[in-house]
Amino acid sequence: MTGASLTKPFGRPSADQWGLPALLAALSLLLWCLPQWHDALVWSREGLAQHQWWRLWSGHLLHTNGHHLLMNLGGLAVIFALHQPHYRFLPMLLLCLLMMPLISLGIELWVPAINRYVGLSALLHGLFTWGALQDIRQGWRSGYLLLLGVVLKVGYENTQGGTETIAALIDARVAVESHLMGVLSALLLFVGARLLRRVTGD
Repeated sequence: MTGASLTKPFGRPSADQWGLPALLAALSLLLWCLPQWHDALVWSREGLAQHQWWRLWSGHLLHTNGHHLLMNLGGLAVIFALHQPHYRFLPMLLLCLLMMPLISLGIELWVPAINRYVGLSALLHGLFTWGALQDIRQGWRSGYLLLLGVVLKVGYENTQGGTETIAALIDARVAVESHLMGVLSALLLFVGARLLRRVTGD
């Protein structure tokens, strides 16, 4: 671990770094242009009950309307800007492929009120949390502030509820429980990765 610092080694992002955010954005935009696929891809309890497992991943890439899509793509850009030094395409792709079904299964098991779910926001909360944990691992004190911020945000919205303004903007209830699942999934994967490194000696 390096000495504690408030700064990170930012620079011009390489293709290996911006590849994953670009892929998520491209897939979200593509599916936005294909509304006829929405029902076949949306996260839904009924679909999962019929063993349509692709919905564990695909639902995260769909959005209720243009405002919802733009808000999430903006959030993706901000998160990448905050955590660019940690991004590498293949590790980040694997992280997303693991985090998406964990979030989906968390909703399935612990949020019975949600029957259908779409949006990147839960994954974004997971990526934000993962980035903050990586900051802490590198000895960058900014990670503690970011982790505290996301914990307070998720704690507040899960006790007080989502804002009506955003709900009206995206034409749907804000699934604040999914944000919690994103944070918990990131914590679980981070701890799991650390334990795996200890076992393998990496």
